[in-house]
Amino acid sequence: MTDTISDMLTRIRNASRVQMPVVEVPHSKIKESIAHILKKEGYVAEVTVERKVVAGKIKLKLKYEGKRSVIEGLRRVSTPGLRRYVGSTEIPRVRGGLGISVVSTSQGVMTGTEARKNNLGGELLCYVW
Repeated sequence: MTDTISDMLTRIRNASRVQMPVVEVPHSKIKESIAHILKKEGYVAEVTVERKVVAGKIKLKLKYEGKRSVIEGLRRVSTPGLRRYVGSTEIPRVRGGLGISVVSTSQGVMTGTEARKNNLGGELLCYVW
């Protein structure tokens, strides 16, 4: 597999569409950072990291409002074939501020608003709304 972040977003998207309570993704540091951002922004109820296993797993407990998922959509922006880098002034607002963009900066992975506030640019990983 070449794009593990895209795989994580697809697993979350598919699990939320069939209303699964928990989704598991293989562990990596960048996916763990993205998962913690989703928790902090209120898109995921709980994040658990299991490193006992050889490969390691990240368990995400998804949030629902009735039968509707809190996550309406996920979109990968920067891919292995075409990286997309943005400056601090070029970070887009997702759905007029109703969603978040996830940016990998020199200070770590953070939301687009945090990166704008800290005057940091970087690789635009994905949009969540």
